[in-house]
Amino acid sequence: MLNTSFFKFLIQPFVGVALLTAVNATVSSATLAQGQPLPPTTQTQIDTNYSLGGGDLIRVNVFEVPEYTGEYQIPPGGAINLPLIGSVSVLGLTTEQAADEIARRYSRFLKRPLISVNLLSPRPINIFVAGEVTRPGAYTLSLSGGAGNNPGVQYPTVLAALTTAQGVTLAADVTQVQLRRKIGRSSEQAVTVNLKELIQTGRLSQDITLRDGDTIVVPTATNFNVAESRNIFAANFAASQTTPRTVTIIGEVNRPGSYLVTPGNTDAQGGGNANSGTATPNGLPNVTRVIQLAGGITAQADVRNLKLRRPTRTGSEQAIDVNLWQLLQSGDANQDIIVQDGDTIVIPTATEINPAEATQLATTTLSPARIQVGVVGEVKRPGLTDIQPNSSLNQAILAAGGFNDARASSDAVDLIRLNPNGSVTKRIVKVDFSAGINEQTNPILRNNDVVVVNRSGIAKTGDTTNTITGPLGVIFNILRLFGI
Repeated sequence: MLNTSFFKFLIQPFVGVALLTAVNATVSSATLAQGQPLPPTTQTQIDTNYSLGGGDLIRVNVFEVPEYTGEYQIPPGGAINLPLIGSVSVLGLTTEQAADEIARRYSRFLKRPLISVNLLSPRPINIFVAGEVTRPGAYTLSLSGGAGNNPGVQYPTVLAALTTAQGVTLAADVTQVQLRRKIGRSSEQAVTVNLKELIQTGRLSQDITLRDGDTIVVPTATNFNVAESRNIFAANFAASQTTPRTVTIIGEVNRPGSYLVTPGNTDAQGGGNANSGTATPNGLPNVTRVIQLAGGITAQADVRNLKLRRPTRTGSEQAIDVNLWQLLQSGDANQDIIVQDGDTIVIPTATEINPAEATQLATTTLSPARIQVGVVGEVKRPGLTDIQPNSSLNQAILAAGGFNDARASSDAVDLIRLNPNGSVTKRIVKVDFSAGINEQTNPILRNNDVVVVNRSGIAKTGDTTNTITGPLGVIFNILRLFGI
């Protein structure tokens, strides 16, 4: 005799859809195994049926045989022990499929078994989140609302899972987020979720509800888009905007090293922005913020060809070009890339310095407000002198009061430089106050340079000692160690 539960299943209108979904699941599993992109038919279809598993509380109704009706907590193995027929595995089955299986087993003993299976209390949902998220790994998500016959039960969604994993990284490709789901007992289905479309259109159809055993994979973007990275940063499924991030900066900055970058307009304590005391106006944790923390760029910086190196979850590295000159000239804020934990910023050395551009850079927040150079010897105010970044040798001498006319040798001075690699160089520079900025007679000075104005021959003859005291004496003692 025909099983009535099975008959009811056959005449349901969703059978065709279920069969189509099963076909799609087969195609998706094969495609996934081959590592190829998913076909378009899988982009919006995924099996949303609930599959039974260990931890579910169900009620098995055997109509007209109430003594066989009961509630069962499905064990981890998925098999429940029913009266008369014994152990029946319902693992991976929907409630309808479980009812059919139980009816088939009872048909050996009952003439017309009518069986229904109801989900009374769903188990917690265990998922795995991988790829470009802050904390990849396995998570248990709770259901909200009612359960069982209560239609108010709410299953967690893809966005909830990403939030639980502390958000996607800025290296993520949010247009190709993949959701993998086991179907039944052996097959797997995969669907691509476009979270960019969710941001732009608000289509919640992209935010699929999850089922136990789902895996979410957030891939690494192959092409970095600075505008999209800002949209990701602002999204509620991104990593927390307020979380401090450690960023390394090397090259042409005054204090290369690693810095803890925090969003918001904060005072530049311990090496922050020496220009205005605050960071960028919008307070974003971006490249210019890191430059300010590192004491600003040096006069030798090439701001057109910065490189940001970003590690990814795949073990590779994104290389992102940054042109801060374009930011300064056209206000292209997209060039001021938002940084994330682990980033490295490389500021290269310019092969050629344009004096006009150097002067312009000195007035921006990329440069420190002031730098210190030592002007010692025969000037009117010898000592440490504060000058504007990218100031020239002539400007430093004038800032120190100019030559001590009675004693100075004004034809040439010694320029002593402490290099980033620890070496010390010294060269003689002929002085020409009528010259503009040039490397031969009026070079741009760097932070911690020392300009030595020597005594004239007459002054040397009249002096019996040559003692330099105070802080600059320490400098000269160090320079003597290097044979300068």
